[in-house]
Amino acid sequence: MTQPHLHVLDHPLIGHMMAQARDRATPSSVFRGLLYRVAGLLAYEALRTAPHHAVRVQTPLEEMDGVQLQLPITIVPILRAGLGLAAGMLELLPEARMGHIGLFRNEETLEPVTYYENLPRDVEAGPVLLVDPMLATGGSASEGIRRLRKRGCKDIRFVCLVAAPEGVAKLHDVDPKVPITAAALDRQLNEKGYILPGLGDAGDRLYGTG
Repeated sequence: MTQPHLHVLDHPLIGHMMAQARDRATPSSVFRGLLYRVAGLLAYEALRTAPHHAVRVQTPLEEMDGVQLQLPITIVPILRAGLGLAAGMLELLPEARMGHIGLFRNEETLEPVTYYENLPRDVEAGPVLLVDPMLATGGSASEGIRRLRKRGCKDIRFVCLVAAPEGVAKLHDVDPKVPITAAALDRQLNEKGYILPGLGDAGDRLYGTG
């Protein structure tokens, strides 16, 4: 599958951690730690083209040219499972702000239902990382993007652990300008809209509610 806006991190370290995360025998305590660590690597790659500017820095020995990120950067997890990734991203980027969008999937229609939104007043002022562990049907991600666009956001980057081809295609159709950074691209969705081979319900596995 070739999608110019999709970037899958092909790295043995990420592959190693993802294999552990996919294993159904992995307990929630370990699963949370794995997501936390992978999240930092995903944020690192998603911000590769982040706006920045040159600065002069005084080292202990002399002045030199350096780089400074153009802030603000806002991390917006889709509740609840997105919180597991957002925490790891904040560790990498403590200067970032965090907003929240609460969505859940209607299991009959597979369409997103919004129940909460709390974003910085000037969320549109810089890049936004929209975060959800799974990009399955693409419904929740599309709704999150729609809400951010409504707030005037121009630089939106979607970040996930596992993507399905159907979800990638949906996001491309809805908003082809939004790049997707993922740790894995899986085979397909099943009849219930879950990713195969996937890793199960990320929220349940994060919080031990499955």
